[in-house]
Amino acid sequence: MSAPSPVPLDNRAVARVLIEIAMLLELKGDNPFKIRAYRNGADIVANAAEAVAGLDEAGLRAWSGIGKDLAGRIREIALTGDCAVRQDLLKEFPATLLDVMRLQGVGPKTVAMLYRDLHIKSLEDLSEAAKAGRVRALKGMGAKKEELILRALEERQRHAGRHRLDQATEVAEALVAHLKQYAPAADVVTVGSVRRGAETSGDIDILATGAERSLTDAFVSFPGVERILGHGETKASILLRGGFQADLRLVLPEERGAALQYFTGSKAHNIALRDRALERGWKLNEYGLFDPQDQPIAGSTEEDIYQALGLAWIPPEMRENRGEIAAAADRVLPALVEPGDLRGDLHMHTTESDGRESLEAIVSAARERGLEYVAITDHTKSLAMTNGLDEDRTLAHAARIRALSRTLKGFTVLAGIECDILPDGSMDLADDCLAALDIVIASVHSALQQDEAEITARLIRAIEHPSVDIIGHPTSRMLLRREASKVRIEKVIDAAAANGVALEINSQPYRLDLSDSHARLARDRGVKLVISSDAHEIPALGFTRWGVLTARRAWLSKDDVLNTRPVAAFRKALRRQRAKRI
Repeated sequence: MSAPSPVPLDNRAVARVLIEIAMLLELKGDNPFKIRAYRNGADIVANAAEAVAGLDEAGLRAWSGIGKDLAGRIREIALTGDCAVRQDLLKEFPATLLDVMRLQGVGPKTVAMLYRDLHIKSLEDLSEAAKAGRVRALKGMGAKKEELILRALEERQRHAGRHRLDQATEVAEALVAHLKQYAPAADVVTVGSVRRGAETSGDIDILATGAERSLTDAFVSFPGVERILGHGETKASILLRGGFQADLRLVLPEERGAALQYFTGSKAHNIALRDRALERGWKLNEYGLFDPQDQPIAGSTEEDIYQALGLAWIPPEMRENRGEIAAAADRVLPALVEPGDLRGDLHMHTTESDGRESLEAIVSAARERGLEYVAITDHTKSLAMTNGLDEDRTLAHAARIRALSRTLKGFTVLAGIECDILPDGSMDLADDCLAALDIVIASVHSALQQDEAEITARLIRAIEHPSVDIIGHPTSRMLLRREASKVRIEKVIDAAAANGVALEINSQPYRLDLSDSHARLARDRGVKLVISSDAHEIPALGFTRWGVLTARRAWLSKDDVLNTRPVAAFRKALRRQRAKRI
């Protein structure tokens, strides 16, 4: 088997290396302009439409903000996974300090002081020093700062080894592409929690069928490998930069279906399937389904496994032992919503508030993605840091949106707003202003520490406002960073059902809010949902990929999601239109 060149890194992977360089330069106290150049470069690369790996240095320098030196670094990182600048910096500072710098509320100056004065090199060192009270003794720190550090460490430990779905998928797809270069005829797929679309995952699991055993050699040579944890003939395990552990298994064609089902999981689903096999006197494992004489019944395809057990094939997103096996036995599994079912995107921001794109640019990009309508929903005035809109700016912006919409054939742009829900549950804009818009999303962005009764009542008051159509990211969580607010979600769901208000599955990968379990509860109680990107830049329009996966895990069909409808039917289904008919 030939050994082609290593697979180049994609844009976001290159951007992460640039950010690490910027962090290390900050730690060193280097030139602020150089640090800013690396951070800006990371931002440009991460959001670029073109793949940096396909450009030479001249092509990169043609991008605004990318100079000669930075173009060379980007090219080096894209092709090799690292660069000399980063390697030199890691001779001065241990790589584990990057983890300390990523800790919530701990900046580079603080880390530099901790490293210099307390010889702290890792999160473990920091935890030990903070628990011993040594951090508070440093100039400018104190007991309160030490307590915040301990809280951030506790939060991080709670999520140790977990990664967001988008991050895990990105790494998994890069691994699969790398392996396909070495074994183009092999079937190489991602399994485990990533295949199930779980919002976070631990290890990344890759399954390969029809490949030579030397594919494990290619696996452990993947760019970014920090340590080889295991390397056998049919299995290999690696630790990648960023804390990802990845495992590769080679399986025989006749075992592929059983292995695919087994390693996809979940554990609870697998146990239920195994029990179903045992009830028939059979044995089910990663190698196949076998009769009492160990003769194979099924194994080459997943469909054969499920069929032999008297079940319809169950989509991976549903395999959590939440009733899917009974539904498959009765042949009543729902037809799950698909990415192509979305006709509109109802939550996005422009440069009028905190978005990075003009109105015209983001609308044009949405049309190119095949959508039929969008809603422009910039922030409101209480969010000063986002340049939020007051009443006058809102109505003027709405006029520009509608004027643009009139020029577009076969595409509709709705004039909306993401209105902040104030701490007492009132709206951030006047009633007559909200009533004049096409659509209103109401969201909580502040006072997140309110107790359960306060924040639940706050959301319910917003739901009862006659101009509110959708509640955006209802629990305000940030995956692996901030817990959900203490809201009684079932009461919010019941209020939404009573008032004809839809709830959002926000597709930002750090939100995925509503969660799958909450979205399913909403569906079961008669609430309609929307799947929106919350895009602040053009690439983020693709985030609905993650929202659809969450919806599928919630058992949502096309009919459960409002923005799968044509624009006229969608508008009729909005609360404001329903209220007029009543």
